[in-house]
Amino acid sequence: MSILKKLWSYLLLKKDTEFKDNKFLSTMHRINKISIFVFLIALVIIYFKVFK
Repeated sequence: MSILKKLWSYLLLKKDTEFKDNKFLSTMHRINKISIFVFLIALVIIYFKVFK
């Protein structure tokens, strides 16, 4: 469950103000969030196709 909490907090927390704003870093984080969402959607689709 702690992995899910970390994943949820990574996806939904606001921008970290501790570090200097870097355009490339923020773009990388945005791409990572999109890829995590796509992966989770794919897992749900696979789950329903296998157990239907």
